[in-house]
Amino acid sequence: MAIATATLRELYEQMLLIRAFETEAERQYKAAHIGGYCHLSSGQEAATVGATHALDAGDLLVTGYRCHGFALARGVPAEAVMAELFGRVDGCAHGRGGSMHLLDVARGYYGGWGIVAGQLPIATGLALGLVRQGRPQAVLCELGDGAINMGAWHESLNLAAVWRLPVVFLVMNNEYGMGTSVERASAVTDLYRRAAAYDLPAERVDGDDLLAVAQAAATMLSGAREDRRAAVLELVTYRYRGHSVADAGLAYRTRGEIDEHIQRDPIFRVHSLLAQEGLPDSELDGLLAIAEESVHDAVEAALASPPPEISTLANGMYSPGSAAQFARMLLGAPFGERELVFAGGLGE
Repeated sequence: MAIATATLRELYEQMLLIRAFETEAERQYKAAHIGGYCHLSSGQEAATVGATHALDAGDLLVTGYRCHGFALARGVPAEAVMAELFGRVDGCAHGRGGSMHLLDVARGYYGGWGIVAGQLPIATGLALGLVRQGRPQAVLCELGDGAINMGAWHESLNLAAVWRLPVVFLVMNNEYGMGTSVERASAVTDLYRRAAAYDLPAERVDGDDLLAVAQAAATMLSGAREDRRAAVLELVTYRYRGHSVADAGLAYRTRGEIDEHIQRDPIFRVHSLLAQEGLPDSELDGLLAIAEESVHDAVEAALASPPPEISTLANGMYSPGSAAQFARMLLGAPFGERELVFAGGLGE
């Protein structure tokens, strides 16, 4: 795929930002500034940035819970992403979602979803909505290799094929579902071949090749928009860190295996492309410093942002006009209390 040097430079900047962000997120998690789960995508930057680059402004994006990079690539400010990880009101989900549930509807990002394969029916429904509304956009639905063995995969692909829905299922095959290798979990290890059961077009590409990812994603998304045809794109990539920050990632794979993949680091590959285009190393190294400074500023902004008020925790749970239906589910129901009360105070 031919990409202008200026565009390639911008994509490289996004990859650097994601790498620096994930490195700092791990540090902040270990410093107890981030609670809950935290899944890093270090090593998967080309797959993330290349696929997101293929989206039009009006397209919709839905992902699983390894979603920091997708939010950043879609244009969500690093400050808003970091604040969300910290559980602060200036986060992109106002501190209510955390690491696994980032979203920015204004940018067409309909969220990271914490249930494995839970995002597939959501994305399929969004695609159906586009068709019903006569809108020409498409949906990109990211999922991990572990999600293809869930029932929602089969149900969603079947409906997408039968109803000719504009959704591309993006399989991020990083070789492991939690700690189980694809070879041990899947009878068919060429995951894109699963699409044949639903007569959908499918392709497998090197997920660490930015240009190949961008080309394949652009082709499939174009087909989804113009022909109302679902598709499956498998990106073979690798995560350098464990499944989550709590996982060292060495119980089920060797240090040698990890180092072998690092030798083919997708960021190094794009660095080489830009060097061939004439960009000096000093300029490229300077871009890394800019990314690291942006992440530092994001941490400072997150620390300065307050947490949500306890009294607002249940806000937004029910849509307008549904008060009667959900009356018994409101705060304190069915006894009539109207505010959250923590016995013994918040410190207990």
